[in-house]
Amino acid sequence: MTRLAAPSGTGRPLAVTGAIAACAAAGTGLAVLTMLALAGFIAAPHAGIGLPGVLRTAALLWLIGHHVGFALPGVGRIGMLPLGLVLLPGALLWRAGRWVVRTGGVRRLRYVGYAALALAVPYAMVAAALALASSWARAAPSLPQAVVCPFLLALVAGGLGGARALAPWHQLAGLLGDRLRSLTAGTAGALAVLAAAGSLLAGASLVLHLGEFKAVDAILAPGPVGALLLLLAQLAYVPNAVVWAISFTLGPGFAFGTGTVIAPTGSALGSLPSFPLLAALPPEAHPGAAAGVLTGVHHGIAPWLSMAVLVVPYLAGVLGGLLMTRAAPAAALETAPLWGFACGALTGCVLGVLAAFAGGPLGDGRLAAVGPSGWQVGAVASLEVGVAAAVTAGIANWRRQRAVTASAGPAAAPPRPRPATRTVPGPGPVTATDDGHTIYVNPWAGAEDQDSAGARAPAPHRPSSLP
Repeated sequence: MTRLAAPSGTGRPLAVTGAIAACAAAGTGLAVLTMLALAGFIAAPHAGIGLPGVLRTAALLWLIGHHVGFALPGVGRIGMLPLGLVLLPGALLWRAGRWVVRTGGVRRLRYVGYAALALAVPYAMVAAALALASSWARAAPSLPQAVVCPFLLALVAGGLGGARALAPWHQLAGLLGDRLRSLTAGTAGALAVLAAAGSLLAGASLVLHLGEFKAVDAILAPGPVGALLLLLAQLAYVPNAVVWAISFTLGPGFAFGTGTVIAPTGSALGSLPSFPLLAALPPEAHPGAAAGVLTGVHHGIAPWLSMAVLVVPYLAGVLGGLLMTRAAPAAALETAPLWGFACGALTGCVLGVLAAFAGGPLGDGRLAAVGPSGWQVGAVASLEVGVAAAVTAGIANWRRQRAVTASAGPAAAPPRPRPATRTVPGPGPVTATDDGHTIYVNPWAGAEDQDSAGARAPAPHRPSSLP
């Protein structure tokens, strides 16, 4: 690792600084999750896992916070993990990246990548060690994911934190090209509209089904400490619910088990786990609660609500196309729609990745398919948002060029070329324009002879010179 200049008093290589920051970030997150696991152990001492099991559970929760899946004996692979738990290690790595840049003596933005790499490599090593230490008979984390996922999270979060430590956001955005900056603005606008619509849809559905929510909570009867832990678990799954709602507005919807679907055109569900947040599923997807599970049947939602929900992606594309056109340099009329579609395609790629991480299997049985399909969400979002953004960008750019042309005014008329002149021997003025009149010119009128020394020759004696 390249040793960069450090402030006075540090004298440490950048690799050592990154290792210290990685251990501090991992230790802080692990301590927080250990307290939560210990609280659960105190609330349910009959679980029979003991204090070593509490420590293994805390390490497993730490790995889950980095979206590392695990396998349960007799159940299968568990990949339906809470996205909200990623915020804890992400925030810690953000702070760690800022500390590495400031303490490690990084002064130029191009060296931030070295600082992020110095943080990510030891962080991935700590994650791999925790995966090996937390593997036991009840749960076995995935070792490849335990290396790759924490490394990528530390590289991205630590790199962004380090870059922010050197320059404010507007200066960092100025490093992007005009076209890339316009695409980023359009994509951010489209994602903001979809996120707002998804949050509103999920929250409204949960409010409309508070009865089912309370029924499932009463069946679980978690107690005071268990209720607090259950609330934290549901808050950690809120980002997953928002992504699911976005997939619902796009049209493909999502599944909760093999052979099931929840979409604007209708829902087909089977038995659901006893988790209160599942009460936010679409209307009439689960009419009641029985025996600790929610039972769903084939139902649909109101046609007007389906139409209103399906309009949201096109509104997101309209806003994305407008923002992209305003932030972009003037483009030709035929290329503006292409850039608008590129904005929609980038939005679809982001949503596809989020959808893939928001779902996953809950074992090898009927719940092997839970959540939206990443490739379906990405493809549909690219088409819907991309087409709307392309049309909007084309119209907005046409109006923009038309306004510029109108403000410039009519072009000044070019000066008329001077007509050709011709001379005709004969008496008259020296020059004349060829505009239909012929003017005769005396070729001898201005002729004067000069001697060899340049003196004017005497006028000849003509009758006009006589007195």
